[in-house]
Amino acid sequence: MSQTPPTVNATPSSQAWTREQFEAKLRERGRAYHIHHPFNVMLNTGRATPEQVRGWVANRFYYQISIPIKDAAVLSNCPDPEMRRGWVQRILDHDGFELNGIRDEGGVEAWLRLATAVGLTREEVLDLRHVAPAMRFAVDAYVNFARRAPWQEAVCSSLTELFAPEIHKQRLSTWPEHYPWIEPEGMAYFRNRVSQARRDVEQGLSITLAHFTTRPMQERALEVLQLKLDILWAMNDAMALKYGVTA
Repeated sequence: MSQTPPTVNATPSSQAWTREQFEAKLRERGRAYHIHHPFNVMLNTGRATPEQVRGWVANRFYYQISIPIKDAAVLSNCPDPEMRRGWVQRILDHDGFELNGIRDEGGVEAWLRLATAVGLTREEVLDLRHVAPAMRFAVDAYVNFARRAPWQEAVCSSLTELFAPEIHKQRLSTWPEHYPWIEPEGMAYFRNRVSQARRDVEQGLSITLAHFTTRPMQERALEVLQLKLDILWAMNDAMALKYGVTA
């Protein structure tokens, strides 16, 4: 006689986390956010020289102009019109728009105003002459990931925005005191991103929690988020190597 095989219960390590547990796991990755990188800590504690501040602004511009390209790549891979209607706002936030008499200059232009506020010219920022090769490599890796990955993974990678409002708040609270030579209007980018990042997190987190529902998928989502955290860390490594870190 054939015997019925014994029932194998799923081990705890193979069971999917609840939405609450999964979200907590995602948020735990904030420990690796570049807010803790020595170069960023130097900037936000007032130890950076004008050259280091300008170097950071000029190099990060390459990331700013690449974000809408990354988001366009996400849209190109996504068949869901509802998701695309929401996600396109990110491109408008960075590239700006003019519609029915309403005009928004966008985050890229706001970053250029930050550049002039710290003493750079628009020309030297736009022609990317200051961008370190390692910075280009890290940013391009992120854009290429968004082009090739399933769109849900590209969305998940954007969840470093979970931790972004705090870093912008730090700049808004510490830079005016530490760097009074920076023109105040240059700080508009950070003020805008505090609210925009929160809105973007709601969308990205909703998609991620709804899509990554099995334990292997959830663990993959954590790997993707860590990839983006590593890219942001590598960007700071590139700037630290080029400009040094003031003790």
